[in-house]
Amino acid sequence: MPRCRTERGRLYGGSRDDAKRQTGTTDTPGDAAFRRTDLYGSNPVDPTYSGALSFLRRKYSRDLEGVDVAVTGIPYDLTTTNRAGTRFGPAAIRHASAQLAGQRSYPWADDPLDKPTVIDYGDCAFDFGVPQGVRDEITEHARQIVGAGVKMISLGGDHFITNPLLHAHVGAYGPLSLVHFDAHSDTWRDDGKRIDHGTMFFHAAEEGLVDPAPSVHVGIRTHNDETHGFTILDAPLVIEQGAAKTVAGIRRIVGENRAYLTFDIDCLDPSYAPGTGTPVVGGLSSALALQILYGLAGMNFVGMDIAELAPAYDVGDVTALAGATIAHNFLSLLAAVPSAD
Repeated sequence: MPRCRTERGRLYGGSRDDAKRQTGTTDTPGDAAFRRTDLYGSNPVDPTYSGALSFLRRKYSRDLEGVDVAVTGIPYDLTTTNRAGTRFGPAAIRHASAQLAGQRSYPWADDPLDKPTVIDYGDCAFDFGVPQGVRDEITEHARQIVGAGVKMISLGGDHFITNPLLHAHVGAYGPLSLVHFDAHSDTWRDDGKRIDHGTMFFHAAEEGLVDPAPSVHVGIRTHNDETHGFTILDAPLVIEQGAAKTVAGIRRIVGENRAYLTFDIDCLDPSYAPGTGTPVVGGLSSALALQILYGLAGMNFVGMDIAELAPAYDVGDVTALAGATIAHNFLSLLAAVPSAD
């Protein structure tokens, strides 16, 4: 019986020609994460329910030659203040991404996998028993990628990971604007000795990694009396004014600056993303968040991460699917960044 070749049907497997094109063999399709040789294009070959679970069925590789974007996991969660478990976030996002691997991200007109070459770089390795060294280990992991001229999408992990990721990106690009989606500002002041997922953007501003003036927090709905110069578009405002005005505000604040985008999954309301460590009611819907991301196409993003997805508290994988979909949209945003040539 021939397999369905409609757009929807592509989710459930492809032909032997697809397998040959992507793996270089005439064997039956499967495990494109290891067997594919072509780094371009979506993967209609592997069934959604089986096979090696790389992000969007991209090839697992540490070879950065000819690569435009590397997706990597940072399975770190030792700074959480409430429910732990985000170390399993990268695996959950990869698992949920399997059903997205055979289609382009809606409503983008182009498949982001047809333009840049994208690999799954695997996870950052660190010694959890020596927590004081983890920051440097994550920074070095990221430097190996961005230092090779490759854009990076990181899958967390608790939100502390953005601090060492910013260190690596600033080393390659200079000080950055920050576009931060979250229920929390993560700019609480501390004594500088803590490793904490609620203080890293205070330190990023203090250390000169990000410039607060052309930076923005989106979706905030917890109190912090100090803004440290960041603009805050809180959740009630974003929900009231909608996607178009929020996008206009972000673009006005950030302008043409190089920017880093970080998305804490708890920016979404717990009804859309229960699988997180510090849920806060009154957040964005997944639809609104995706509309905003779509509106940011063409901004000068140099890197991105998604954080705080804790699958142990998820229901029916809805949080993991939201995270995978947001990361899929990250690829479209990177594909839309204007060329520096």
